[in-house]
Amino acid sequence: MDLELYGAEEELLGRLDCDEALLGSYPVADGCRVHVIDQSGAHIGEYEDVSQVEKYKIAESDYKKQPESLRSFLCQQRWGHYNAEGTQCWVDKQQQRWAQEAALVAALPLGAHCQVRLLGQPSKLATIMFVGQTDFKPGYWVGVHYDEPLGKHDGRAAASAAPPPPRGTGGAAPPHKVAF
Repeated sequence: MDLELYGAEEELLGRLDCDEALLGSYPVADGCRVHVIDQSGAHIGEYEDVSQVEKYKIAESDYKKQPESLRSFLCQQRWGHYNAEGTQCWVDKQQQRWAQEAALVAALPLGAHCQVRLLGQPSKLATIMFVGQTDFKPGYWVGVHYDEPLGKHDGRAAASAAPPPPRGTGGAAPPHKVAF
């Protein structure tokens, strides 16, 4: 590989041919560029086709023995599917929570007047516009139309035949935050 130093006006200032010399020992100034000439005989794009490269594969039994692999770390931390009992416990809790939410949702009739208590906000009076599951987040949600213009949208999850309330007067809340 050969290195050439060119000035701001594209004039050759010299060859950088002394391996022991520092770059500051050459007449480098603002606007200069270093031009690299490849003498290896490689062709452009020769190393870009990775399909010609033989892939390294390790046997499954050897990988299990590696002390500092991602798998061993996940096993030590008991993360993901390496913690079957924890994952099953989480799934059970999630199903139990959804069953509780379904029971709460069944008791909330559309059009009923309710009180919404969200964390960090004052209680708000509202009318229930939607009850059920949505596309924006898993679980059950209650869409409400606030008595005062305090919301972000109209409180409905999908288009309905009824005329929509004005935007900015509705919101969505989890069922346990709604009391009627």
